[in-house]
Amino acid sequence: MTEDNVVYIGNKPVMNYVLAVVTQFNSGASEVTIKARGRAISRAVDVAEVTKNRFMMDSKVKDIKIATERIASERGESNISTMEIVMIK
Repeated sequence: MTEDNVVYIGNKPVMNYVLAVVTQFNSGASEVTIKARGRAISRAVDVAEVTKNRFMMDSKVKDIKIATERIASERGESNISTMEIVMIK
C-alpha cells in the first residue's frame, strides 16, 4: 500500500474526508486507509460509515488497527489512541 491512499482525519467536517476517500477510489485506488488520532477517531468512523452507506455501496471495511502512541508535550509524555480503518472496493 502506498502513502498516496491515506486520508488523515483532522478537524474539518466529515463530508470533506468522505469526498477525499471517494476521490481516492474513483482515481483507481483499490484500497484506502483512513487514519486518525485522539478525538478525531469518532470522525474517522463516521467517514468510513458515510462512505460505505451513502456513496460507495460496493466498498467495505477490510481491516481496523488500533494502537497507542506516546506523545511528548510541554506537560510531559502522554498516551494518545490511534486508529486506522482500511477500506476496499
